[in-house]
Amino acid sequence: MEALVNKIIPFSSVDGPGNRTAIFLQGCNFDCRYCHNPETIHLCIGCGSCLAHCPTGAIFQKDGQIAYDAAKCVFCDVCFKHCPHGSSPRVRRMSADQVMEEVRKNCPFIRGITVSGGECTRWPGFLTELLGKAQAEGLDTLLDSNGSYDFEQDPALLAVTGGVMLDVKAWDETQHIRLTGQSNAMVKKNLLFLAKHGKLEEVRTVVVPDQFDAEQTVRETCRLLAPWLSKRPVRYKIICYRPMGVRAEARETLQVPSVEFLTKLRELALGEGFSDVVII
Repeated sequence: MEALVNKIIPFSSVDGPGNRTAIFLQGCNFDCRYCHNPETIHLCIGCGSCLAHCPTGAIFQKDGQIAYDAAKCVFCDVCFKHCPHGSSPRVRRMSADQVMEEVRKNCPFIRGITVSGGECTRWPGFLTELLGKAQAEGLDTLLDSNGSYDFEQDPALLAVTGGVMLDVKAWDETQHIRLTGQSNAMVKKNLLFLAKHGKLEEVRTVVVPDQFDAEQTVRETCRLLAPWLSKRPVRYKIICYRPMGVRAEARETLQVPSVEFLTKLRELALGEGFSDVVII
């Protein structure tokens, strides 16, 4: 099985517990207004707009297609900053074995792997193979997901997934659609299903003032999960929106929440039964 890999971070301390290798896959079915990695949403259509801007020739045309030479890349990000389609030409089509070759270089120093995106569950067959291989080598496995994939219908993937870090963008469906372009019905289903089966590692909410009801989102998420926290402790990560890496519209129109409001949300979560709540 193969997937389009946007990047691999050899050592990460923010993509799950411990030191981990984080694999970011290309493509997402959500289009969050505040997305901090908007270049991972769409697939490259080969328009060539980026070619003239690459300073090292890492992006080039081959057989009428856009190609990428990772050895020449200096990761200046100029290519996707000049992409008019919200994509990145800096992706590699890789098999699970090829990704594991990269992971093994880090094995003496990591606890496990985390697969993120984009939305990693757009590549379920690849995930099942990759996570199975990682587990066979003693690594724990996490998925970073927007919750739109029906995990209940994929027991093979769930069997090799150590845990899911799941985003709760907004609790109210109308607000969620306005924020992401998609319904949150499956997100809510997955929250409960994963918690019941001890597969929910973490929930996260990015707080963006005036875009959705953050207090309702934190409160209702906690109330849904509180009865299942004894099965497996779950961290609630309350994330401050920051205007870095986002699209120009978001930088110009979205506001950064105050420390006081983030603290209020943390206290709300603690009051609803969570014991592990962090603000980042």
